[in-house]
This record gives sequence, structure tokens and C-alpha cells, in this order.
Amino acid sequence: MSAPCVQVETRGPVAVVTLNRPDTSNAINLQTAMDLLAAAMTCGRNNTVRAVVLTGAGRNFCVGGDLRAIAAEGVDGGYLRELTGYLHSAISHFVRMGPPVIAAVNGTAAGAGVSLAAMADLAICGKVSKFNLAYTNAGLTPDGGASFLLPRVIGARRTMELFLLNRPLLAQQALEWGLVNEVVEDEELLNRALKLAGQLADGATGAYGQTKRLVAHSLGALESHMTLESETIALQAATVDGVEGIRAFLEKRKPDFSGR
Repeated sequence: MSAPCVQVETRGPVAVVTLNRPDTSNAINLQTAMDLLAAAMTCGRNNTVRAVVLTGAGRNFCVGGDLRAIAAEGVDGGYLRELTGYLHSAISHFVRMGPPVIAAVNGTAAGAGVSLAAMADLAICGKVSKFNLAYTNAGLTPDGGASFLLPRVIGARRTMELFLLNRPLLAQQALEWGLVNEVVEDEELLNRALKLAGQLADGATGAYGQTKRLVAHSLGALESHMTLESETIALQAATVDGVEGIRAFLEKRKPDFSGR
């Protein structure tokens, strides 16, 4: 029996949720999205969980959607709608659950991997970590709540810079922009996240949960916005540019976009 695409390990009052497809840099396929939702529901239902750490197995946190799987399933939009449906439901659960969620970003976070960092209550990364939205490079549009969460975290202008220019954001600038709260030595990342989670788990978790609910209330349109993201990326993937962008990415060449 193969290992789950997302693993949940409890360490006392802390749940460690690990994206577990290291051979693909934790790219999100349908099963990963389904497993992530199951992990979020497990953490939310477990009354002994007082803090959650989200990280990635292997060298990288998460490089976003698995374009190879998306291409293999065709571009009629059904697969992408289903994948983003599970992913967005998982994000909603993490945002609205009582326990604080800490993203421990190891290596690269791209596409929806950046969304997972943005949806966390706190985020830390290693010194070599890198963030890259990458959607429009592949002729696609944002998902994972990125177009909703990022303007609130780093501002609209900086969000558009990342969406349109697709330049990588290195760890120190991610800290300066407010995308992460702290940058640590790479080998200390998980230990630091666990220490921070332990500090929160020892605190007034009832007050933390209520505070999270207050902040989540200000994100009232998050779910409806993610529904719009799902529909938009599914439609865009079926366009001429969407097909070309995915194909070019998989063939490791520069795409030839037509504007259609």
C-alpha cells in the first residue's frame, strides 16, 4: 500500500501535516488535494490538537499544481475543477479551524504552494527558500486563494508584480514584504516551527481560536472567491494559451503565447 500524499503526525498537542510527494516536489494532484482536505478535517476534529505545522517532505515545500497530471487528464476543466474544489475546501478548513496553523516553508514554494503559505496564521522559511507564483508563465490563472489572500498579506501592487512578472521572491524579501514572519537556518526550520507551535499549544488556545474566528470573519468572501478561482483556472487551462503554457512547461521550453 502506497504512502498517503499527505501525512499527519501528532507530537503531543501539535499536529504536523506533511505534503508527501517529494519526488514531484510535492506537486498537488487530485489525490494530494483530497488527502490535504482529510488532514485538515482530522486536525480540526481532534480536540487534543492545539497547534498545526504544515510543511513539505524532501527539499521543497510545494511547487503548486501537478501540471503533468493536469495535462494527462485533459483540459476540459473537469479534473481541475475537482482538484481545486478539494484544495480550496482544505484551505477553508485550515483558515477557519481553532488551532493556529504555522507554515514551515522548506525550499521552493510555487503556485498553490505560495497560497498554502499565505493561508497560514504564521509562516517561517529557510534561508534558501524561494517563492514564485508562476501561474501566468504557464498561461494559467491563480488558485488556492492566492488572488484573495496575497493582496491582504503583501498588498495589491506587490501581488500583481508577482502574478505578472513571475520573478522569484527570495527568503529575505519575503520577510520584508510580510509573506513570512521569520527566516531561519534551513536545517533548523522544522525544529523552530515545532518550538513555535509548542509555545502556542501552551498558551490560551481558546482565545487564539476566537481570535482566528474574528480574523476569518474578515475573510468572509474567501470561499466564494476560491469558487471563482476554480472556474477561471479551469476555463483558462482549456484556452490556446493555457494548453500551450502547460505543454511548454512540461517540455521545458519557452511558451509561444497568442493572447487567446
